[in-house]
Amino acid sequence: MSSEGTKIRVRIAPSPTGPFHIGTARTALFNLLYARRNGGTYIVRVEDTDVARSTTEHEADILEGLRWLGLEADEGVVAAGEERGDRGPYRQSARTTRYAEVAQQLHARGLAYHCFCTAGELEVERSARDKAKLPPRYSGRCATIPATESARRVAAGESAALRFRIQPGIVVIDDLVRGRVEIDAETLGGDLVILRADGSPLYHFTVVVDDADMGITHVIRGEDHLSNTPKHILLFQALGVPLPKFAHLPLILNPDRTKMSKRKSQTAIADYRAEGFLKEAIINFLALLGWSTGSEDEILSVEEIQERFDLDHVQKAGAIFDRTRLEWINGQWIRKLTHDDLLARLRPFYDRAVEDGRIGRPARDEEIAALLPLIRERIPLLSSVIELTDFLFIETLQHDAALLVPKRWEPATALAALEAARPLVAAGIGEGDAPLLDAEDPLEVKLRALAESNGWKAGDLFMALRAAATGRTATPPLFDSMRLLGQAAVLARIDQAIALLRAV
Repeated sequence: MSSEGTKIRVRIAPSPTGPFHIGTARTALFNLLYARRNGGTYIVRVEDTDVARSTTEHEADILEGLRWLGLEADEGVVAAGEERGDRGPYRQSARTTRYAEVAQQLHARGLAYHCFCTAGELEVERSARDKAKLPPRYSGRCATIPATESARRVAAGESAALRFRIQPGIVVIDDLVRGRVEIDAETLGGDLVILRADGSPLYHFTVVVDDADMGITHVIRGEDHLSNTPKHILLFQALGVPLPKFAHLPLILNPDRTKMSKRKSQTAIADYRAEGFLKEAIINFLALLGWSTGSEDEILSVEEIQERFDLDHVQKAGAIFDRTRLEWINGQWIRKLTHDDLLARLRPFYDRAVEDGRIGRPARDEEIAALLPLIRERIPLLSSVIELTDFLFIETLQHDAALLVPKRWEPATALAALEAARPLVAAGIGEGDAPLLDAEDPLEVKLRALAESNGWKAGDLFMALRAAATGRTATPPLFDSMRLLGQAAVLARIDQAIALLRAV
């Protein structure tokens, strides 16, 4: 509850003009956390008035992303596209009548006026100010047209937008993150268009009408909206409704401290999901993008974050998006999953690998289960499992001769080593052997002795064997990998590698 006893109501208002991205996800999380911590309501509404760019596909992507991350609305638009709550509609495209009604009220009170300036006239104004090195600002030429004349021109069919009168003075923002911010209304660009000539409403107007109608008590959004807030405050005051509290979250920055861009950076949540980032890890990481736990704890569940979250510990400085840190957090969460949960989450990645031809046959659940102890500590992403283990599911391995020869060896040495190791491998591995995991492997002991007796480094011998058996330089532990492959497959691959080296 707020200090005044009013139940807290927060919202996010994504625009379906692009995919669900990191910035929207972080804003949604902080709003949800604030609502949960304070017994409030978290609302999702859709700003779809940009007809040219809004698509149902983008809306579906946003709503599915929110659902997947556990950020689905208490009220508003939910994943199935349905609406819940009694303060809707929650899509702006269904609220155009309401916007026209409120705009007319402002006009009737003299707080808005018709602007008959053409695009060409406005461009002349902009150009003149630009040449004078002045910021863009509407001259207000239509602000003094008498109401009777304005009404006559509109009735005659003359095209006119509707502008809100920006009153002079200092606009004060008491921001819960940034503190007191004062902005001179003279810097806001002049009187604000709230309805275009065709009657369609503009963002600054619709967002305020929506927040007012839906009883939003706290507007928690990105710092890039801070410059818009004075316009919104003036509109709230004109509507005569209580002013919400504002909290502007720090920008999300690339490692080079440039602003993270949807065009230049990987920002789509669906892409991170497809790579195999866990939703728990993404939530954990996003929470730390601009908020401090007050401790050294970094791996936190959403419940633990919720218990600690407050706006007092949100930083003002930009938050660096560090993918390396995200991968580390993801790896930690992978290791926290139960055996069955990890298997279930890996299953779709193996299925897709069959579909796109990266592995030659489907992986059985028991095969994936046998792999889990070998890979759990090694994969930063769920998708990493395919490159690490695809050798198990490839019927015919295509060797790269260069991988069979360690850097310190000649091809003849690699050939001799594989020929000498083959009978030991044949005797040491059966069909259907279980991995020995951390137990001492008798085959490894014998192969180390073989290497020593020939003056080879054991690591070089194992490298040649790994390349022969798997076609890879990096796999789960070599001897456990060979046991999972089984004797017949391992020997066939070693024979294939020997034949290739003999031909070099």
